[in-house]
Amino acid sequence: MPFATARDGTRLHYEEAGKGIALVFVHEFSGDARSWEPQMRFFSRRYRCISFNARGYPPSDVPRARSKYSWRIAVDDIADVLRHLRIRRAHVAGCSMGAYSALQFGLRYPAMALSVTALAAGAGSDPATREAFLRTTEAHARLFESAGTAAALKQRGVAAARIPQMLKDPRGFAEFRRIHQSHSGTGLAGVLRGVQAKRPPVYALERGLRNYRPPLLVACGDEDDGSLGPALFIKRVCRNARLWVCPGSGHTLNTEEPEQFNRNLLDFLTLVDSGHWKPRDPRSVAGG
Repeated sequence: MPFATARDGTRLHYEEAGKGIALVFVHEFSGDARSWEPQMRFFSRRYRCISFNARGYPPSDVPRARSKYSWRIAVDDIADVLRHLRIRRAHVAGCSMGAYSALQFGLRYPAMALSVTALAAGAGSDPATREAFLRTTEAHARLFESAGTAAALKQRGVAAARIPQMLKDPRGFAEFRRIHQSHSGTGLAGVLRGVQAKRPPVYALERGLRNYRPPLLVACGDEDDGSLGPALFIKRVCRNARLWVCPGSGHTLNTEEPEQFNRNLLDFLTLVDSGHWKPRDPRSVAGG
């Protein structure tokens, strides 16, 4: 079982498939490397694909110290996995929590990012609901610590943005739940407190996004209310961004609509790799 060692000594489990240009997948809070299996199978025919478990998600290490979890550390972990594999540059695709890390990776490590794909980024960014988001995040952290993951998930129920997948793909939703239930309560609590609650909202990244260097694909489902606003915001302020909204879909398009997600991501990567991707022409902006 392969591991990369982060700069603070934390071991991160990773999987690898295929050859060619590197493409690394960064998972959401409720998932892990297994959540990217539809992409690992598809893209490994064309790319060197890497998916890894974030710290706190076994078989990666589960640190107990709160200081071992932060959004900055999560971004650095992407770089450390790539350096362990001696990869100088890679396409980086993230979902939800992983999408935020991927966005920040493009800001903090632009020379290492061939492109960035941010799927369902922005939970907790809405100023109107920010305080409620932080209260809920801490309550969930306590619940994972006290009850354990499986019991905590029964109490939490199903999030609104997961309903579309539950309705259209019960088997896929059941697989998502199995993966989530297998996680460490200690690890999830650490991630909630150190990463989810402490990261700046997407709307606070405007200055960096206006000067964003890597090509950027932003994706979300049209029934994922928490991600639609941030997705539109990123598209409006970042010339390097393209936006794809999938109809009738929720939070995790990579598992809910894997064929559509894979094709849209492949089109984007092909444009970048062939040199045909271009930033938005200022003349296309209304009022420009």
